[in-house]
Amino acid sequence: MTRTHILALDQGTTSSRALVFDSRGRIVGVGQHEFTQHYPQPGWVEHDADEIWQTTLRATQGALAQAGLTSADIAAIGITNQRETTVLWDRTTGEPVHRAIVWQCRRTAPLCDELKAAGHEALFRERTGLVIDAYFSGTKVRWLLDHVPGLRARAEAGRIAFGTIDTWLIWKLTGGRVHATDYSNASRTLLFNIHTLDWDDDILRILHIPRALLPEARPSSGDFGETVELNDVLSAGIPVAGVAGDQQAALFGQAAFWPGMVKTTYGTGAFLLMNTGEQAVSSEHGLLATIAWGLDSRVTYALEGSVFIAGAVIQWLRDGLRIIDSAADTEALARSVPDTGGVYLVPAFVGLGAPHWDMYARGLLVGLTRGTERPHIVRAALEAIAYQVRDVVDAMSADAGLPPGELRADGGAVRNDFLMQFQADVLGIPVVRPVVTETTGLGAATLAGLAVGLWRSTDDLAKLWRADRRFEPQMPPIDRNRLYAGWQRALERAKGWEA
Repeated sequence: MTRTHILALDQGTTSSRALVFDSRGRIVGVGQHEFTQHYPQPGWVEHDADEIWQTTLRATQGALAQAGLTSADIAAIGITNQRETTVLWDRTTGEPVHRAIVWQCRRTAPLCDELKAAGHEALFRERTGLVIDAYFSGTKVRWLLDHVPGLRARAEAGRIAFGTIDTWLIWKLTGGRVHATDYSNASRTLLFNIHTLDWDDDILRILHIPRALLPEARPSSGDFGETVELNDVLSAGIPVAGVAGDQQAALFGQAAFWPGMVKTTYGTGAFLLMNTGEQAVSSEHGLLATIAWGLDSRVTYALEGSVFIAGAVIQWLRDGLRIIDSAADTEALARSVPDTGGVYLVPAFVGLGAPHWDMYARGLLVGLTRGTERPHIVRAALEAIAYQVRDVVDAMSADAGLPPGELRADGGAVRNDFLMQFQADVLGIPVVRPVVTETTGLGAATLAGLAVGLWRSTDDLAKLWRADRRFEPQMPPIDRNRLYAGWQRALERAKGWEA
């Protein structure tokens, strides 16, 4: 094919990024723009969907310019996105009816309690693979329908569209011609039956959500329409050919194509997925069953554990406590002390995700003494990220019946060698950092490239993946167990704080 580059749109929680990949899976251009975080009430988090779109266009323009390319060089577009974040917009005007409600937002926790009290949890878990939690899109949709004046009547009349961020971007890229999502994003809404691959009418009825709102769910690699001409940034006719939620895209980008392979992505949160093949595994240890991706007629499933706060705790140190100037400062500060001096930081700022699922947990800093200084708190924050990942890996090991052989790691925090080594130490298994750490973007790009024939198979893609560094565990088991026991004590104190 004459066009041999793929544009990946990586729309995250705090910034919109665009990456241009060549046919060898190498990044040749990057653009990135942050956007505004809105906190209208404690525990509420919102984004402006129009701002997300505009920053996506600006990031695309920057990535193409850095690559020295134009949209005429782009064979296809892949999209990966912050999941669960919920947008409703008018089908005629294309205008959002409210700010997007972000995955971190806890405003629907009382509704989730009502659904559990009504005895619906088993049905939701069996059909969707998920637990009833404010994390997911379904209760956010219900909240908007209940709280935006006149919205429910417009939705029932078919005048309103719902989408996660991938759906919003597809709509904008195609000029409103395509209202679709992929199986992986659909599986995060709390509305999608992961076994029948369709929206679940019983759940829609329980949540009072009209089916007319919903996008068409499609395989992750395939036809999502073509672009219209967009502000001299993108020309018309470029296929949108790959779509996956950010964590599923990262699993794909890590070439974790075989059952039992595990990856973690360190972003705003930390997200672990284990490939379980063509079988959806029902977790007994607080994990979620989710769709990893759909290729042709085959669906691959995964077990997932989501840690709500990972990189966000470092942002808090910088912007909230103001005890660091940048994330890069944390490694040297952590290494400047031999340990945390007994300090533990539980960053349950928006509750706890897997495997605990406590919407009412809150952040906790314990073990302070007069000798506690800034480096101890910074080190405790980094260690907290690793402890939360171990919580999830232990749950995965219990569900799968054996521990993973290694953990493939990606995301911004993998540049921190202290964190990667401590992660290996506290897990007791190797942690592997790939050469290309932008695995969410790579996953979206390779899903799109498969659809347009740039790559032929996942075997071709596996050959693109290469390790940069392998962190072997060095900590004696007695120390590992002692430190982790302290974490568990601190964790118990943080649980149920707001209950």
